[in-house]
Amino acid sequence: MTYYGGKEMAASFRTVRENTLKIADEIPEDKYGFKPSSESRSIGQTLTHIALGPGFQHHIQSNKISDLKTVNFGELMQKAGAEEAKPRTKAEIIAFLKAEGDKFAAFLEGLQESFLGESVSMPPGMLPATKSRFEMLLGAKEHEMHHRGQLMTMQRMIGQVPHLTRQMQERMAQMAAAAAAQK
Repeated sequence: MTYYGGKEMAASFRTVRENTLKIADEIPEDKYGFKPSSESRSIGQTLTHIALGPGFQHHIQSNKISDLKTVNFGELMQKAGAEEAKPRTKAEIIAFLKAEGDKFAAFLEGLQESFLGESVSMPPGMLPATKSRFEMLLGAKEHEMHHRGQLMTMQRMIGQVPHLTRQMQERMAQMAAAAAAQK
């Protein structure tokens, strides 16, 4: 018996996506084109990339692919790149993040422990040579958190304090006030 299955993954993914949506909402639309460097994705492109991220795992897992050497990564990347390149407004990007997040979380919620324990062979040369479906699916959340860290840095660059930082600062101020009141 495990203590972290499909329902828990879905809940955890929803928490991560909600934090991403909060960032997307707080950044003004006129800053969605901001890039920290010429080689970087813009804020809007990063948010779109995040929305598309779970699609790879959804494709692999819903098709029950057990050997990644059978996957045409070039085709998948081309489709994702074309989707990422579509111009979208802030409202459209937020709606896309919500819709794709809801779809992936619903998929996760229905996964059985036996399925999550199955092994998937990685492409030749990758280590480890196999991963469980569970580990692969956790990768979707890790991918989003990686890019959300980039977004939080970009928020700083455009003069915003990220909401998670503000929340931590508020908790620290409350603890300091409570400690001062006890003296």
